[in-house]
Amino acid sequence: MKPDLLRPLLGTIGLLIGFALYALAGRLAEPWQSAAIGGMFALLGVSAWVYARGERWIQGLALLLIIYGLLRTFVLR
Repeated sequence: MKPDLLRPLLGTIGLLIGFALYALAGRLAEPWQSAAIGGMFALLGVSAWVYARGERWIQGLALLLIIYGLLRTFVLR
């Protein structure tokens, strides 16, 4: 199967995994809840940056995700 045909399926599976992890992290006590959710946003930003391969708008979105993830982990509660 070509990677382009497999991409929507992998995206859907990744989205389901992300919602499940977010729900599980929501059960943690503070400050672990904010740290886990912030870490997930930061990791999503890093993976988007690696995936972007020179597409500026995706890299911009990735940078926003990384910044929000770090803020959520260390500042926002």
